[in-house]
Amino acid sequence: MPRLTIVPGLLALATLSSAAALAVTADVAVSNVASTDCRCFPGDACWPTSAEWSSLNETVGGRLIATIPLAAACHDDQYASYDEERCTELQNSWLDPETHLPSSSSVMAPFFANQSCDPFQPRSAQCVVGTYVQYAINVSTANDVVNGLNFATNHNIRLVVRNTGHDYNGKSTGAGALGLWMANLKDTEIKDWSDKHYNGKAIKVGAGIQGGEAYKIADAAGYQVVGGECPTVGIAGGYSQGGGHSALTSRHGLAADQVLEWEVVTGTGNHLFANRQNNTDLYWALSGGGGGTYGVVLSMTSKLHPDTPTVGFNLTFTSASIPMDTYYEAVTAYHASLPAIVDAGAMSVWYFTNESFAISPITAPGITLSGLQDLLTPFMNTLDQLNITYTHYFGQFSTYLEHFDTMFSPIQVGIAQYGGRLIPRSVVENNNTALTNAFRFINENGGQFIGVGINASLAHSGNPENAVNPGWRDALIDTTLTTPWNFTAPWEEMVANKDKMTNLLIPALAELTPNGSCYLNEGDFQQPNFQEVFYGKNYQKLSEIKDKYDPHHMFYATTAVGSEYWVPQKDGRLCKAN
Repeated sequence: MPRLTIVPGLLALATLSSAAALAVTADVAVSNVASTDCRCFPGDACWPTSAEWSSLNETVGGRLIATIPLAAACHDDQYASYDEERCTELQNSWLDPETHLPSSSSVMAPFFANQSCDPFQPRSAQCVVGTYVQYAINVSTANDVVNGLNFATNHNIRLVVRNTGHDYNGKSTGAGALGLWMANLKDTEIKDWSDKHYNGKAIKVGAGIQGGEAYKIADAAGYQVVGGECPTVGIAGGYSQGGGHSALTSRHGLAADQVLEWEVVTGTGNHLFANRQNNTDLYWALSGGGGGTYGVVLSMTSKLHPDTPTVGFNLTFTSASIPMDTYYEAVTAYHASLPAIVDAGAMSVWYFTNESFAISPITAPGITLSGLQDLLTPFMNTLDQLNITYTHYFGQFSTYLEHFDTMFSPIQVGIAQYGGRLIPRSVVENNNTALTNAFRFINENGGQFIGVGINASLAHSGNPENAVNPGWRDALIDTTLTTPWNFTAPWEEMVANKDKMTNLLIPALAELTPNGSCYLNEGDFQQPNFQEVFYGKNYQKLSEIKDKYDPHHMFYATTAVGSEYWVPQKDGRLCKAN
């Protein structure tokens, strides 16, 4: 898969004198590529004029931002003068999510940034808008979304919903697009909720609230809220809309299982609330059926849970000085211990390569220290019997937040390409050795394993009615596979790594899990038959809901429901499928 070919118009567009004042730009060369079957694109005669963009800026209160690539200081370009000191700062912090969060355009998945303006490329390399959104509205009200939607509809241009920029599969960016940037919707409210399905405390969060922010708000009131392991992921965005696993899942369920209500602007511009009494089909779809395609979520209301003391656990060992077969026998033993661990309400994250194994961490809310020790004793006894030297740590914390802040390490972005598979409990119980052999094959062929052990069964999750992939309900391991990303390696090598994921690594697990599933937020964007793998039996119903609330297919995202309607071209333009 080659890089996208950037047309001249993408170089010339979009400068700002400030984030709130749109500068008048020169018109770009007219392209003859435009068609009623394709979205209008920079360089086309139909592309909005500078005056029209200025008018939109006025309509949204001066909050239209023309994209200046975040790494512009690293190149000789039209946006900024080369600044060696600033470029070095960017290079040193590029893998930190916090570097990208203030940007209305930057994305954290380097494949989808397409080296449009890459801080690790030579000073003389291109710096263009490229695959970043051309403009973004800094959304502060539902009217901003409606005005952006109307503008995109009237001018036939691509529309992208984006929040923090955390997305493995490029859903929050798009060449030639207008972005709806939701990151600054930060209102929160703790409230009482009462209906026939749930009576208790709830938290309403604006679309821009990140997981770490929600944890602190809930903790201050004496509660837990289900969110991700990376604290800068937006809790109401694609995370919860796509299902959302959590360190609290084995105790409370997936993030989507917690949702009580969505506040949404649909593809037809209607501002509405979706819950289990009103607009129930949209509520169902948004709760696990994927983000960025049915409408624009402004806020989400979810269950809160009383806080509990939480126990944590880490363990590491290496393959040094032991036979490789013995090392992988220990891996097999850990997987055999998982059912008891997750059924008790704990969740585990673990990693292993051919060189080292690490549990980091186990999260055990509401479980005593002695209780977790009992659960892990059989595995640790096995390590002793195999003469494996290991280090471990048990920690006892008064709150979930204290555990989270202590036991979860910062997560870097942009260092890998991703794919995955949900491993049913039955595979571990009945075919554990074959599973370990598949993981060993993956490690020996350039991949790396990341495991999340959880119990997301309906019984553990409160019997929710939503669009979560049914594969979650009997899964024991959410497997994430990665291949490394090297910013300075030839592009073709990184493409080869991505193709290896699709054609070699994932098939090793698919062989053990026929008709299996994958967490849609951590899947391979090249996944064959993604409709079945990411959404399961829900896909047809989700497609019907998509057509109801977005009949003109204004919303498009890679592998999202309804994405078959459009086909990205070599330059990133969207054209209707035949």
